[in-house]
Amino acid sequence: MANRRDSRIEPSFEGAQRAKSSDGFSVSEEDRVVPGSRKSASKGKSAKAKSRGRGRDRNRRGLLGLATRLVYWCFVLCIWGGIAAAGIVVYYGAKMPAATTWSVPDRAPNIKIVDVDGNLIANRGASGGEAVSLHEMSPYIPEAVVAIEDRRFYSHFGVDPIGLSRAMVTNLLGGHFSQGGSTLTQQLAKNLFLTPDRTLERKVQEVLLALWLEHKHTKDQILEMYLNRVYFGSGAYGVEAASRRYFGKSARDVTLSEAALLAGLLKAPSKLSPARDPKAAEDRAQLVLAAMRDEGKIGDKEYKMALSAPATRAPSYWTGSENYVADTVMDELPDLIGDVRGDIVINTTVDLNLQKLAEQSIRRLIDESGKKLNVTQGALVSIDDSGAVRAMVGGYDYSTSQFDRASEARRQPGSAFKPFVYMAALEAGRTPDSIRNDAPIKIGKWTPDNYGGKYYGKVTLATALAKSLNSVAAQLTMEVGPDAVVEAAHRMGIQSDLQANTSIALGTSEVTPLELTSAYVPFANGGYKPDIHFIQRITNSAGKVLYEGSTGSAPRVIKADIVGMMNSMMTGTVEIGTAKKAAFNWPSAGKTGTSQNSRDAWFVGYTANLTTGVWFGNDDGSPMKKVTGGALPAQAWHEFMVAAHEGVPVRPLPGTWKSTPSDTIVPDEIPTVDASPAPAPPAAVGQSQPVAQAPAPVRQAPARQAQPAETVDAGGFDMPSDSGSTASIKHPVPPGDVGGPTKKRQTSILDILGGG
Repeated sequence: MANRRDSRIEPSFEGAQRAKSSDGFSVSEEDRVVPGSRKSASKGKSAKAKSRGRGRDRNRRGLLGLATRLVYWCFVLCIWGGIAAAGIVVYYGAKMPAATTWSVPDRAPNIKIVDVDGNLIANRGASGGEAVSLHEMSPYIPEAVVAIEDRRFYSHFGVDPIGLSRAMVTNLLGGHFSQGGSTLTQQLAKNLFLTPDRTLERKVQEVLLALWLEHKHTKDQILEMYLNRVYFGSGAYGVEAASRRYFGKSARDVTLSEAALLAGLLKAPSKLSPARDPKAAEDRAQLVLAAMRDEGKIGDKEYKMALSAPATRAPSYWTGSENYVADTVMDELPDLIGDVRGDIVINTTVDLNLQKLAEQSIRRLIDESGKKLNVTQGALVSIDDSGAVRAMVGGYDYSTSQFDRASEARRQPGSAFKPFVYMAALEAGRTPDSIRNDAPIKIGKWTPDNYGGKYYGKVTLATALAKSLNSVAAQLTMEVGPDAVVEAAHRMGIQSDLQANTSIALGTSEVTPLELTSAYVPFANGGYKPDIHFIQRITNSAGKVLYEGSTGSAPRVIKADIVGMMNSMMTGTVEIGTAKKAAFNWPSAGKTGTSQNSRDAWFVGYTANLTTGVWFGNDDGSPMKKVTGGALPAQAWHEFMVAAHEGVPVRPLPGTWKSTPSDTIVPDEIPTVDASPAPAPPAAVGQSQPVAQAPAPVRQAPARQAQPAETVDAGGFDMPSDSGSTASIKHPVPPGDVGGPTKKRQTSILDILGGG
């Protein structure tokens, strides 16, 4: 020990790198507590690097701690969320009957549709469709349905978390509901047991019922029940009814392309029905075929063959125009009572006697004059003052074409739109006695011509409307502004989008016969806009009322004095104007309309009892041979209204208006034409209560040829081939602001928020 202490070696800072002690102990200059005077540049850099390293370590430890805490709280929230979800399931599940009482109904319900007197219009339901087992029906049917509706049907347990998650993400990204996450089992559970209410309770019960179905039945049994009960459109419940309805054959004999068409209907049976919209049905069928190929159900060869040989639809075994009404009723039914759970009776507003009269008139005129005048289709709508539809004919023959031209075909109304122009002018302070100069005018590059190039000079507005003078209608539109005309039309009941331009004076925006006729109803009932409806009451087999039509008062949309003036003016259309063929022994009024080259011919007229609109034309938009609104439409209107008013006490039209003799000019012709514009009276816009409009669903109409945007009452008008050229006009042309400056429509914050 003493020797070791004697030989103690002191640490040395010199030559530390060159020589080490035998014991391996050495200290460098960097190890000194107090640095000496000698410092290297590398020492400072090393210290900074270590400092940064320690900072990064602290940051990493901070982020790791944050992530750990986030995972922890997410886990906690998931646990509590699961507990809450379980509580909701238990709560709503406890409200359900005991599972031992659950049973599957035997058949789909029947829907009996009757008229106002209880006469049968149609039976809709599972007619002609027996139950077919899964192994009996064509194997393409279940394969097509599973491929497009529920690809994981044979692997999930009744609820598909993957499909539900995908649907939620798609809907969130799209900003609207576009996909559903329900499985076929859930859809069957909903159809068998539940109402269509979109509530949390119903969704929870749907899941529980789906789990029960999966427990009680095999996958094939569930699929078989689904296919034998689901709605395929056009009144067909189950694959057998649908196969016979659309193809005239059993579900046992359905081909690949036909199976794809049937499977495609499940997304929207009414809209995609091949009886209503063959093109939409075929487009959807092609998507189904692509899904089957992607799932390996068919090969490329089968896929190509099915595309080259699409399903062919058999002629319908239904006939009679009342089926157009039945189709409309079936479309409205889900919104009124949801899914039908048992046999029901629907009392409609339609009078079957009037329906037959309307059908006979349309068919007779086409049979007699169709070939000669190139007319193939017609439509008629009749509505009473309460908004109840009394008759609706959607085409020449329902058995050959189920497309409803009355409620779905959008056509240019021509001069039948002019009443809304004159109404806007009256609300702006004009009167039926106001004078305008009927002469050739030019508005920008547009020159609206009268029929046959005939002009009357100075005329009252009453005469201008009765004779359907395009020049005066264009002047009035310039005075009040196109926006005011569009607002008036929407307020009265037009639901389609309208283009706010000057040519709207001549009816250039397309509308359906149903909405155009409904927009005339306020003229007939004194200024009120009722809800247009087909259904009065719905009851079940026990007589319990499931739905009762509203009897509330309709809002006023036009002042009583304006109604009187409009009725006074439109009476002239029937008495001295373009619709003389429509006159009968009741006070009546209305307006004719004819689009460019006679592609559409209209007459919408009314008494204090009924408002009826008639349209004739062709589905492809081809021109008729000089058919005007005062010809076939006025004749059909006359026949129908005479029969409809037989034995009904005569009533005058609402409102009164007496013109001032000293200011009135009502000539048939004025030999001299003064082309200078007449001064416009000061605008005193009448205030009317606007009525909110709901957009109308848009459906695919039969293909028709492209049409010019502009229309006239009869004959057409010309657009100049070059700017400013007036060589072809024989009379002086007034300036573009004829009739006074354009009135800019006043808008409120409600208009802006509503998109108006």
